[in-house]
Amino acid sequence: MHMAAVSPDTGTMPVRAFGTFTQDLHDLAAWFQSCGVTSVAMKSTGVYWIQAYEILEAYGFEVILVNAQYAKNVPGRKPLRLPIGMTT
Repeated sequence: MHMAAVSPDTGTMPVRAFGTFTQDLHDLAAWFQSCGVTSVAMKSTGVYWIQAYEILEAYGFEVILVNAQYAKNVPGRKPLRLPIGMTT
């Protein structure tokens, strides 16, 4: 399962869960587009990020791969628990 979050200002459901099948990842990209997302930051855990990265990049997003250890230590943030997050 991939968890994704956008700014709470973009709609009523700022956090959503998506499956791991290809169609689920296309749905994730479409949701990001509908929320006006232009760049996505995601943790690189195992090999699970690769297909999501490729699909998001194909949709034209600026995809930033972050080390999970560094993402957990961002000042002012709650502990990162989402495999996929976004920045705008």
